[in-house]
Amino acid sequence: MRLKLVPQDTSVDFFRHWKTTFGASVVAMVLSIVAFLVMGLNFGIDFRGGTSIRTEAQAPVDIGEYRAAVMPLGFGDVAITEVFDPAFGADRHVAMVRIQAQEGTEAITTEQISAVRDALQALDPTLTFAAVDSVGPKVSGELIQSAIISVVLALAAVLFYIWLRFEWQFSLGAVAALVHDIVLTIGIFSLLQIRFDLAIIAALLTIVGYSLNDTVVVFDRVRENLIKYKKRPLKEVLTVSINETLSRTVMTSVTTLLALLALFILGGDVIRGFVFAMIWGVIVGTYSSVFVASAVLLRLGVKRDWSKNSGDTSGTQFGVKES
Repeated sequence: MRLKLVPQDTSVDFFRHWKTTFGASVVAMVLSIVAFLVMGLNFGIDFRGGTSIRTEAQAPVDIGEYRAAVMPLGFGDVAITEVFDPAFGADRHVAMVRIQAQEGTEAITTEQISAVRDALQALDPTLTFAAVDSVGPKVSGELIQSAIISVVLALAAVLFYIWLRFEWQFSLGAVAALVHDIVLTIGIFSLLQIRFDLAIIAALLTIVGYSLNDTVVVFDRVRENLIKYKKRPLKEVLTVSINETLSRTVMTSVTTLLALLALFILGGDVIRGFVFAMIWGVIVGTYSSVFVASAVLLRLGVKRDWSKNSGDTSGTQFGVKES
């Protein structure tokens, strides 16, 4: 007996309230942009510049005592957070100490790191530095620029590929879905103030690929059905196409989420931000393939028969020429 998350034949009307769902997506995007402008992102050392020190000790972490020990050293902005992970043993207590980039230097010196170690070991002699990562202000600025360029180029490549693969209406629908996914991901990171570093940029690019794959599967079926059902309105063809691919979409999303949830729970704090971005991306990517990309396609209309290479533009949603 095979497991079926979705019945074999479904007839869900995804476009009964398409204006409401599309409007909700637009509102969510606007709120995400507002959150980004007002709250900003919690940039990691990769983008902000500075030094990140991961400490491990046998005694419980007291953030107040850690800060009181480090602040007299005069390093400016120092952020200290305790790291929780189910995989840690009872005698393993981990903290992350972030020190801002020092004026006139790319990173704090070895002597300054030693001073931080001595100050913290005065509180707990068992404390050790498990990892020390430094990024200079100049490098962090270049990383921000490169990250923005990489995302923009990815969207441009998608736009060009879908335009060649289908038509410009499909291309705009796919890019609208991708922009929706990226904006909402940045919005949730801004709202929750989750650390935003290079790993999150990698997650954004992965989300672009995942969402695009889901959208292309739906669009492929739409194109087939537009040729097959020449007399059906575009809305009905889109509904049929989404229902026909619904089982595949749900199965892919659920199996991906199962793997990601396992990584989120057991993978440790180092990759937790990346995995969270992926989980969020799978959810909004699946949603956007149905309620954003297809809604844009419905609004723009498309040619009904690719076998006819004529200049007739009447074969759109608003002027269908049936055969």
